[in-house]
Amino acid sequence: MGRLTVLALRAVLVALLAGSVFVQAVMVPLLGADLEGADTELAYPPAAYLVIIVLGVVTAQVVLVCVWRLVTMARRGTVFSHAAFRYVDTVIGAFAAAALLVFAFAVALAPGEAVAPGVVLLVCGLCLAVLGVALLVLVMRALLAQAVARDVEAARMEAELDGVI
Repeated sequence: MGRLTVLALRAVLVALLAGSVFVQAVMVPLLGADLEGADTELAYPPAAYLVIIVLGVVTAQVVLVCVWRLVTMARRGTVFSHAAFRYVDTVIGAFAAAALLVFAFAVALAPGEAVAPGVVLLVCGLCLAVLGVALLVLVMRALLAQAVARDVEAARMEAELDGVI
C-alpha cells in the first residue's frame, strides 16, 4: 500500500472520527433539547432515541479504529496474518450491532402518528443495507482466511525446500 494512499485514508479516518465525536458531544444534546421541547407524539421517551443514536455512533467509531489498525498492518505488510482477524471480526460485529440498532430505531419510530410509515420503511431499508455491509465484510474475511492459509502453506513449503537444499 502506497504512502500517499495510507496518508489520505488516515486523513479521512481522522475527519470521520472527529465528526463522530462532534455528533456525540454537540448534536445529540441539541437533538435531545429539541425533542424535549417539541410537541411530538413519539411512542417512547426522547432518551430512548438518543441512546440508540449514540450507540450507533459508537459502532461507527469502533469500525474506524479497526480500519486504522488494519491500514497500519497493511502498511507494515503484516495484514495477511492471524492478528488481522481480531480487527475484521470486530468490524463484522460492529456492523451487525449497527444493523440491530437501526432496526431498533425503526421499531421505536413505528408506533403512533409522529412518523410516516414510509420513513419507517426507509429506516428498515437502511437496516438491510448495513446488514449487507456486515455480510460483505464476512465474505472478505473468508478471502483473508484463504490468503493467510496459502501464505502459511507457502512458508511451510519454502522451509521444506530449504531443508532439502
